[in-house]
Amino acid sequence: MAKVMGSVVATQKDRSLVGRKLMIVQPVDAYGKNTRAEEVAVDTVGAGIGELVLLVRGAGARKATVGEFHNDVNDCAIVGIVDRVDL
Repeated sequence: MAKVMGSVVATQKDRSLVGRKLMIVQPVDAYGKNTRAEEVAVDTVGAGIGELVLLVRGAGARKATVGEFHNDVNDCAIVGIVDRVDL
């Protein structure tokens, strides 16, 4: 999981990222504590700043953002918005 901290605008980027919303996310544990450094993720669900989201990395991120390009450079994707965490 991660908290959306902000967005990134990059006018020059790999063409597989053109038209995709890039968000700065802070990975967190189940208690909301930061687990590592912030990173950039492609948003596939329309998440907003401040929301808790589900992330996938690696091959899962590339599959979540399948488009016209077979060599997607994406390595982190937002694939869900968390409504609630029950511990």
